[in-house]
Amino acid sequence: MYPLIDPQTATGITKALLDSTQKQLSRVPNLYRAMANSPKTLGAYLEFRAALQGGLLDKAMCERIALLTAQLNDCDYCVAAHHFRGGKLGLSAEDLAHTRMGQSDSPKIHAALVFVEALVKGQGAVAASTLNTVAQAGWSADELGEMVGHVALNVFSNYFKQVAKPELDFPAAPALGLAASPALHA
Repeated sequence: MYPLIDPQTATGITKALLDSTQKQLSRVPNLYRAMANSPKTLGAYLEFRAALQGGLLDKAMCERIALLTAQLNDCDYCVAAHHFRGGKLGLSAEDLAHTRMGQSDSPKIHAALVFVEALVKGQGAVAASTLNTVAQAGWSADELGEMVGHVALNVFSNYFKQVAKPELDFPAAPALGLAASPALHA
């Protein structure tokens, strides 16, 4: 496990980055405290995150992308964080569970989740039929670009968590259960 940098005792650029984290998130999660061991890494992550804020995708869709990406990457920390944040944004327990399975009752959101899942599982390669389906569902090229950006940002944090293994400091997300797990697309 990486050491967690204490925002109260950090100095220099590390202190500034952790203060920026506090400002953006109203807290400094353990994942960010672990990233602070490399100020360049934390700085790049925060800049990438800030650049995607306020785009065309609403906050709920951004959280759905983050949650599904974390689920697909088997990142329990990020699943917990985005499950928690999604709930704070008003997504129901059912919406959150469906998102983790790549599903939605909304055809437009469902098409986006299928696209995100294809993007993650295909390591960036997405079939033309999936691109056609998501476009026909009403997502613009600009919105798809933002989806790719959000997937990349979340793969970054998922992979960092898998290496750093910070202690979970969010409520654990509920288990999907054996019946729900196979619902992820093949």
